Amino acid sequence: MRVEKLCLTDFRNVKSAEICPHPGVNVFIGENAQGKTNALESLWLFAGGRSFRGSKDAELVRLGCDKATVKGTFFTEGRTQEAVITVDKRRHVSVNGIDQPAMNKIVGKFPAVVFFPDHLFLVKEGPEGRRRFMDAAICQIRPAYLQILANYNRVLEQRNALIKNWRFSPDDAMWEVFTLKLAQCGQQIVKERLNYTESLRKTAILQYEGLSGGRETLSLEYEPKQGYETMSEQEIGEALFQSLIDHRQNDFDAGYTTVGPHREDLVVKINDLSARHFGSQGQQRSAVLALKLAEAEILKNAVGESPMVLLDDVMSELDVARQEYIVTRLKDWQVFITCCDGGSILPKVAGKRFHVKHGEISEVEES
Repeated sequence: MRVEKLCLTDFRNVKSAEICPHPGVNVFIGENAQGKTNALESLWLFAGGRSFRGSKDAELVRLGCDKATVKGTFFTEGRTQEAVITVDKRRHVSVNGIDQPAMNKIVGKFPAVVFFPDHLFLVKEGPEGRRRFMDAAICQIRPAYLQILANYNRVLEQRNALIKNWRFSPDDAMWEVFTLKLAQCGQQIVKERLNYTESLRKTAILQYEGLSGGRETLSLEYEPKQGYETMSEQEIGEALFQSLIDHRQNDFDAGYTTVGPHREDLVVKINDLSARHFGSQGQQRSAVLALKLAEAEILKNAVGESPMVLLDDVMSELDVARQEYIVTRLKDWQVFITCCDGGSILPKVAGKRFHVKHGEISEVEES
């Protein structure tokens, strides 16, 4: 898949811009706070359905304007397709002139992988971010997984409400119903995450080896370890159900469900030590990049097309060897990179430069 054209109107600080990207590497150059990341964020809307910054819809609309419009022309699924996203009080999307009922209907249609500095939380912080990482990656491969997550979260909310109000309204029958339903929904999530972790492990280990020059090793484990790897999906559900029963008193003491897929983790280690607790800043950044590069490779293999690769302010914190590894690794992909100085990037690969200042985006003519 490749982006053929991107048009922005009143998006963030961009009044109007039309970009015709190179099928290879595209570098957005400019000082901080000029709007470089906005182009990448607009592209991610087509892939993830929402801002990768976690921004509210109103923040995507240029100050003083009623709405923002992002139009993308893509070559995907063997033909040119057009998608238009309009943001006012909420997001609306149409694909090839047909309005879609919700943004999540286009998840997986325009695949992409994004890295921006806040993604260091994947290694530096607690398990919630790593669960989101796995779930978002799986959704692009299997859009139906979105509904599986929604079903699980709905039952979890109901079960937690029952636990919280137990002393006022105990109901053993409903507790068992919600416990069984939660285990049945959870078994699908665990199975999908286990499969994804196995694919991620094989690819990310090689990516990290390349980034570190073979000096360090990366390992990934899905926890807690309950023998899930050798179980069928049904057996996982049975194990989850038993675990929920075993932790019944713990749940009542805590006031919420203390075990299940919503509490599990992807443990990242470097040289057999926790990357979160013992990894240096450089090791943590390299681990996240390895995960993201692996995510891109897995997505390509799953959907049969190369996803867009969006790299926001990645190069500035990397040494020359790591920069060269990333650019060389992605030379056959369509890549969008933001940085303050793109001089060291493009000589190695074919591509375009775009200068960004005060929300104005202009292509830099090569001399």
